[in-house]
Amino acid sequence: MPGITLFLMTEKGYRVLQHIVTHLDFSVVALVVSTPDPHLVNDFFVDIKDLCAEFGIPFQSRATPRTAPTAYALAVSWRWLITDATTLIVLHDSLLPRYRGFAPLVNCLINGEPTIGVTALYGGTEYDEGPILGQAARSVHYPMRIADAIQLAVECYLELVTQLWNGLRTGKLPPGQRQLEADATYSLWRDEQDYRIDWQTDSAAISRFVDALGWPYQGASTLLNGQLLRVLAATPEADVHIENRTPGKVIFVRDGQPVVVCGTGLIRLTALRTHDGNDAMPLSQFRSRFE
Repeated sequence: MPGITLFLMTEKGYRVLQHIVTHLDFSVVALVVSTPDPHLVNDFFVDIKDLCAEFGIPFQSRATPRTAPTAYALAVSWRWLITDATTLIVLHDSLLPRYRGFAPLVNCLINGEPTIGVTALYGGTEYDEGPILGQAARSVHYPMRIADAIQLAVECYLELVTQLWNGLRTGKLPPGQRQLEADATYSLWRDEQDYRIDWQTDSAAISRFVDALGWPYQGASTLLNGQLLRVLAATPEADVHIENRTPGKVIFVRDGQPVVVCGTGLIRLTALRTHDGNDAMPLSQFRSRFE
């Protein structure tokens, strides 16, 4: 089948499709494939589907798609192996060869990287190791919430798609540049355990962790008296001398908000919800320990 298959997920995939139908020649799009993402509060699956219907673009929903019916395919926020595409272009949320793998944007923010970006590369047998076609980057100024970082990443996506579209449309793309393996790092997949706050770390790191896992993700988590809570917003505070420092214990309550002892520093929890989304503040007792 001639044309291009788009494998799209999340807001990034939706924004790319929106950009293509608004500013580029979308007549070459033969098929859009998408699937829901249960890890997100809003996965934009319905938005992608509705946009395809609006512009008459064939759409398929598959749990684990494996094949592309066209020679050329473009993948945005995709998590599965794509086969049978002669040429597969992947847009990846990092400046490769660093942060190959999963959740790279989240992990960049948690690590406090000064720059984030997106790489366009050829898909290969090993994930994120193919030749690089282009990169786009943006500076980060902390505090930076994941929702704002996604918007910066979207800018990079649109920049790269615009650069590559004519080559995809005509089938004339450059060979790309090989990655330097000595500089490669990997970013592991994340599950619910990886949302848990480690109170032993310093307050600045915990603040970045909370910001990186907020909307559209479910939020950083902690346990209080056996109950799972979501910390949606937190602010570091100046440390005080604590004779028997015990990370996780509440030391102050200010304006109804608990201030928690960290491995280094203190952090004020300014938005705390139950797993069901109910407000968990004020705490039922001052003597509380988060785990």
